[in-house]
Amino acid sequence: MCLVLLGWRAHPEYRLIVAANRDEFYTRPAEPMRWWPEVPGVLAGRDLGARGGIGTWLGLATAAGRFAGVTNVRNPKGERADARSRGSLLMDFLRGDQDLDGPGKYLQDVAAAPDDYNGYHVVVSDLATLWWHSNGRPGQPRELAPGFHGLSNGRSIASAAPGPAAELSAPDPIWPKVRDGLDGLRKVVETEPGAVEKYFEVLADRTEAPDEHLPDTGIPRALERAASARFVAHLAHGTRASTVLLVREDGTFEMAERSFGRLGRRAGQVAFNGTLDLPD
Repeated sequence: MCLVLLGWRAHPEYRLIVAANRDEFYTRPAEPMRWWPEVPGVLAGRDLGARGGIGTWLGLATAAGRFAGVTNVRNPKGERADARSRGSLLMDFLRGDQDLDGPGKYLQDVAAAPDDYNGYHVVVSDLATLWWHSNGRPGQPRELAPGFHGLSNGRSIASAAPGPAAELSAPDPIWPKVRDGLDGLRKVVETEPGAVEKYFEVLADRTEAPDEHLPDTGIPRALERAASARFVAHLAHGTRASTVLLVREDGTFEMAERSFGRLGRRAGQVAFNGTLDLPD
């Protein structure tokens, strides 16, 4: 994923709201979100380019009541071919085939071996708490407070308290796609929190940032400019999937995904719904 926007306990009727875009090279094979037959209860897309085909970029484990999402930290000169797939961070958490003492403990174990992976941001939740960690900056995993949170491929996560007017803060300059995306997400949560289509509209914005607001992450300037949009439509690399997840306080959920080909050509859409046993 290259943009993850989160509303965590930010509305009285919704436990978790997620709107996320996965950006990737068009040549990297992937399967749309579906139930994984070999991992019962897991609903996720599949990154076929991951080692062993076991990676994903965002997923929900309905039986265990777990959510997870990941983005990379952009560092083209520091990418290692022998690193574990970042998507395996999610599957290890979602499938629950180990004794997990909550998402915080899981991320502490991950953080103890930061060099196993190329740069990442990961968010995991048992739907009682929500946690974030990145090996792209010093520090231990952090529990995220109720409110709004956004991350892309920079070095930090941006956060704001509940409410549409709360100030957004981060330890590093906030990328325009994160700032503007969270502004859009907060407006939808305030006015039409159950409108899945409205969240897709937030994700579909192709506005590129002005050059003076672009980060310098080591990629060519033209690609940096293209990647500054919430929805990326570059010739070789772009948004491959947009996902919306709504988890209500009564335990019901909706999860929808749109898939895209080169330059944003719509390739398909899937949607699922069900009920989770939410903790207090």
